[in-house]
Amino acid sequence: MPKHSGLGKGLDALIPGGNTPEQPATFEASTPGVRTVPIQSIIPNPRQPRSHFEPTALQELAASIREHGVIQPLLVSQDDTANRYTLIAGERRWQAAKLAGLSEVPVIVRQTTDLERLELALIENVQRADLNPLEEANAYRQLNEEFHLSHEEIATRVGKSRVAITNTLRLLKLPPSVQQALVEGGISEGHARALLSLNSPQAQEAALKQIRAHDLTVRQTEELVNKLKGEKPSPPPKPAPAPDVKELQERLEASLGTRVTLKTNRKGGGVLSLHYFSNEELDAILNRLLDE
Repeated sequence: MPKHSGLGKGLDALIPGGNTPEQPATFEASTPGVRTVPIQSIIPNPRQPRSHFEPTALQELAASIREHGVIQPLLVSQDDTANRYTLIAGERRWQAAKLAGLSEVPVIVRQTTDLERLELALIENVQRADLNPLEEANAYRQLNEEFHLSHEEIATRVGKSRVAITNTLRLLKLPPSVQQALVEGGISEGHARALLSLNSPQAQEAALKQIRAHDLTVRQTEELVNKLKGEKPSPPPKPAPAPDVKELQERLEASLGTRVTLKTNRKGGGVLSLHYFSNEELDAILNRLLDE
């Protein structure tokens, strides 16, 4: 699979001035590569991974655009028809500009393939943290299944680890009810990943009901999942012996030539245990203790 210049570096490699989506720069009409086009000549990116745009946030952005204009140009590709453009990145700004009543918007035109359109839209949304986990997972699935990119290649392009890509893709294995709870914010991605350990949709849905009914944390959800799987919780780690007790244990072990355990209680008493692993070792310990 050939590499696509600039994609792995993010949108800043394609926008004049090298600005990231989080740090847009103002521009003049004469900025190289920027042109103004009618807003109605732009159509949405069919590869846009983001399916939900929060109405209140759009209205707030529209109010800002009315006051200041579109600060960062939209990224588009030009169709065969000279007066038609397809969005690559910036759909939220495009929708807000329409709400603000703009008739024209600034754009940067790039010629792209279907893969590049999906990848650039995904990069923009990932950099802005705009996607919910399932939107992100579906975009990764398209890159993997439709464009045959490995998890490692996807990770390189969006700036994440391979493990993060694989874990996000696993969310698509959850039943619809759990996926819906994740999209609506009823559970977190941590809850969802814990539920993946259960081996049937019925068990996952039953656990989801428990999470909602008792407002379980991710840690409590992990404990619930282990219980449903029949696994015993890990015992708490044994406390380390006090320094003086540890020193005494080591002196006894050096003298007797075997493992020694010394447990004390608050009343000053305790238990001294001598460990041996054969009759010969027992005889050697007894000889030392009895001075025979």
